[in-house]
Order: sequence, then C-alpha cells, then structure tokens
Amino acid sequence: MTSIRKLLSFASLALWVASGGAHAQGAAAPADYPAKPIRMIVPFPPGGGTDILARLLATKLGETAHWTVVADNRAGAGGTLGITEAAKAAPNGYEIVMGQKDNLVIGPWLYKNLPWDPTRDLTPIAHVAYTPVLIATSASSRFKTLADVVAAAKAKPGSITYGSPGNGTSIHLAGDLFEKAAGVKLVHVPYKGSSPALMDALSGNVDLLVSSVPSAMGQIKSGKLRPLAVTSAKRSSSLPDVPTVAESGYAGFDVSTWYGLFAPARTPDGVVNRIHAEVNKLLAQPDVKAAIQAQGAEPEAMSVAQFGNLLKTDYAKWKGIVEASGAKLE
Repeated sequence: MTSIRKLLSFASLALWVASGGAHAQGAAAPADYPAKPIRMIVPFPPGGGTDILARLLATKLGETAHWTVVADNRAGAGGTLGITEAAKAAPNGYEIVMGQKDNLVIGPWLYKNLPWDPTRDLTPIAHVAYTPVLIATSASSRFKTLADVVAAAKAKPGSITYGSPGNGTSIHLAGDLFEKAAGVKLVHVPYKGSSPALMDALSGNVDLLVSSVPSAMGQIKSGKLRPLAVTSAKRSSSLPDVPTVAESGYAGFDVSTWYGLFAPARTPDGVVNRIHAEVNKLLAQPDVKAAIQAQGAEPEAMSVAQFGNLLKTDYAKWKGIVEASGAKLE
C-alpha cells in the first residue's frame, strides 16, 4: 500500500510539473489577486497612442477595480524591447504589457533575431482598441480627394511623394498596400517618427502624409491638414465625414492598427480572465469610450479566444506583406 501511495504521489508531482506547476494555464487566480501593484509595460515613449491608452486603463482600473497599476515606459527597437521584457517576466499576473500590431506582428519579420514569438511566448489578455491609418495632404494642396491623387500618380508615375513615421511600420505598409490596390507608383519618404513627417506634409515638402489618426488630429482640427481617406473597413467616428479607401473605389481595403494587453506565456487562466473581465467592463463605460475616441481610436472588446485568433492570423498574414514590400530597417 505504501509503495502504491508513493507511486501515486510521484505521478501527481510529475503531472503538476508537466502542466507548469503553480503557473499552469488552467489554474485559478489567487483569491487575493492582485495583492500588490501590477506593472504595465509600455514599449513606446510617453505621449504616443500606446502610452495614452495604457495610462487611461491604468487610471481607470484604479478607480473601478481599486487596483494599483503602474505604467512603465520601456521604449526601443520599434517597441520590441518592451515586449522582450514582458515575454521574460514571471507568469504571475503582476507583469503585463500594452502591445500593438507594429511591435507584435510586424516587428518580428523586421528584427530577425528577437528572442520571442508572439504566438508562443505571450498570452493575449484583452483587445482594447484599433485605429485606422489616415491618408492626408496639406490644406493648400491641389489634391481634394483620393481620386485626384491616383489620377496624378497615373499621369506621372513616381512623381507623388508620401511621408510616413518610418520604414516597416504598419503605416508605411498601409501606403505600400494602397499603391498596389490602386495600381500606382508613389515615392515613400520615411521619417523618424510622426512629427517630422507631419511637418513636411504641412509645408509641402511631401505631397501626402500617411499617419495614424491621433498623430494628425490636431492639425486636422486646426484646418491645416486635409484628410483624404482612412484605411479601415468602417469610417472613423473621430472623422465621420472622411471616406474609407474602400469607399473611394478599392473594395475590401482594410488596414488598421490594434492595441491590447498581453501577459507572459503560462500566466494562469484565472488571472488572465480576471484582468480581461475588468478591462472589458471599462470598454463598456461611456466615458472610457469617449476618451479613446478622442484619441482617434475605436474601442473594441473581444473574448480572449477572439483576440488570440486575431494575433495568430495577423502574424501569419503580415509576414508576406513585409516581404513583398521590401521594407528594411534604417
């Protein structure tokens, strides 16, 4: 009988270890979770779209769930350094990261030696929002519509320039995909960030600006920048009068950037579900929706499974897009 008990105990221990022990994905959240502050890694500098969303969630989780969530900026290498730190963190729910399409599904195809795979080393928690890419021009430009741009580009291939925040960004690749959809050849001018691209578009040094909506919103409101189209399937609630690329004659065109929370792989399901539920509660609140939309983004809740599928689908899809674009890091 003693030997049988020993065998059963050994088998139980082996099963516990194989399943990840206390960090097994099927494990429940501790009753007192969170018992200490949660660190939310932000892989970009303060002031950008990812940072604004992260700090909004951190603040609101403090107000509604009474959690202490500390946003911690860890910028570098196109947002991939912060993801690296998150992927290596302890899977206990006290280290999470606000990621987005650029650093999670595009970055890995540009930075060839990253020590993580987003589908293997991270656990999706909650989709937060998405934002379309904007195609715009100076208010003094001769282009009034996207059709004007296409006509000019076809009449004189390679004569129309567009600025973007940099090579290999989802914004640059949105411009590349538009060229292919419209059958035109534009000249891409990469900048080191959104601000210098915006300034050169306003001054007429480049004909077009391809940008996130939040980065351009101030100049649109001031009347200095003319929006021509957004790249999402639906119009932006922040710019309801601006047509989509699809509405402008290119059916099915849909390129947007998404933002969401992730944890290290093997974080217990109970912890993931606990955070997921609290974030989705926030996304249903009118004031949170309004705050996100004020930044030019669209709040959108998903189940954990739906968000995981989005990550896997986009990761596979954008490999080919990056390769076809010939994008190279500066």
